[in-house]
Amino acid sequence: QVQLVESGGGLVQAGGSLRLSCAASGSISRINAMGWYRQAAGKQRELVAVITNGGSTNYADSVKGRFTISRDNAKNTVYLQMNSLKPEDTGVYYCNAEGYRRDFRSFGSWGQGTQVTVSS
Repeated sequence: QVQLVESGGGLVQAGGSLRLSCAASGSISRINAMGWYRQAAGKQRELVAVITNGGSTNYADSVKGRFTISRDNAKNTVYLQMNSLKPEDTGVYYCNAEGYRRDFRSFGSWGQGTQVTVSS
C-alpha cells in the first residue's frame, strides 16, 4: 500500500503565494508520475500539474506561468509552488502518484486533500 500525505494549504490573499508538499510512503519500487489536481466547490476535479520521474512537466492552461511543480525523487515528494494566486484557484488540492510497488504491482494513490482558499 502506498500513502500520500499533503501539507501546505491555507488561506492567502489574491496575489500571494503558497507551497504545497506531498510525500509518498509505503512499499514503493518506482513512482512514474506525480501530480496535483484540484476540485472547487460544485465542480469536477481537474488536473493542475503533473511531473514524470524524468522531470517532464505539464500544466493546466489556467496556471501556466504562475505555478511550478517539482519533485525530489530521493524523498518521493512532489511540490507545487503557487504564485500570483487568484480567487479562482480556491479549492481542495489533491496529490496523485502512479507507479509500481515492491511486489511489482502497479499502484495509483491519492492524498486526502488540502484546502487552498484565496481571498479577493
